[in-house]
Amino acid sequence: MDKTLISADRLSVGYGKRVIVNGIEFEVKQGEILTLIGPNGAGKSTVLKTIAGYLLRLDGTVVIDGEDTEKITEKEMAKRLSVVLTERISPELMTCREVVETGRYPYTGSFGLLTEKDRAVAENAIEKVSMQDYADVDFSSVSDGQRQRVMLARAICQEPEILILDEPTSYLDIHHKIQFLEILRSLAKEKQMAVILSMHELDFAEKISDYVLCIKGGKITLSGTPDKVFTAEKIMGLYDIPEKLYRKYFG
Repeated sequence: MDKTLISADRLSVGYGKRVIVNGIEFEVKQGEILTLIGPNGAGKSTVLKTIAGYLLRLDGTVVIDGEDTEKITEKEMAKRLSVVLTERISPELMTCREVVETGRYPYTGSFGLLTEKDRAVAENAIEKVSMQDYADVDFSSVSDGQRQRVMLARAICQEPEILILDEPTSYLDIHHKIQFLEILRSLAKEKQMAVILSMHELDFAEKISDYVLCIKGGKITLSGTPDKVFTAEKIMGLYDIPEKLYRKYFG
């Protein structure tokens, strides 16, 4: 039986004392993909950042491999969990390869020196996202879509059990959206990772997800498998789409 890699129980997230989303519960097993959907501003990014430990939780628990994340050191968390956020980073004078190689720092000593194994893992990650031709190009000079693929390679380079991504396909064209999602699916199945991401592209979310959480109005309004969630009635309600417009654009 596949084991649960990450779970949340009665989790509340927000800023300061202001609760953004309350009562979050889920579990993600090896090889599974959980997708968060919902309107802009519903709190999907806040949920992901809290799960990753970037924000303090307001209540509840987040557990990785049976251990509360508050008891896991920062370095150990970096070995277990990788994160790809929508915020753009601007490392100065770094090639795409060097950015990817920073994903190995949780495994290096105090001087941050890379071993041959570290470099081999980085090269494999670069190949996984098809960025070999840009490996030695300055990171700041590549396109937004290429940067997103580099950041995924960096996350893969950490060799995590859990991968968290916030709207990872936002800057990608249709070809690279499909390629990116195929990479996520293969990582989940071949590496037995647990993947948690947020998406706005509902057609892709329906195809890639094992489970879906719908966030609206400060709570989880619905959760379940794609066939349970992606019905006309439920999507119209989640996004406040009038039936006439829904039928016009979605059939």
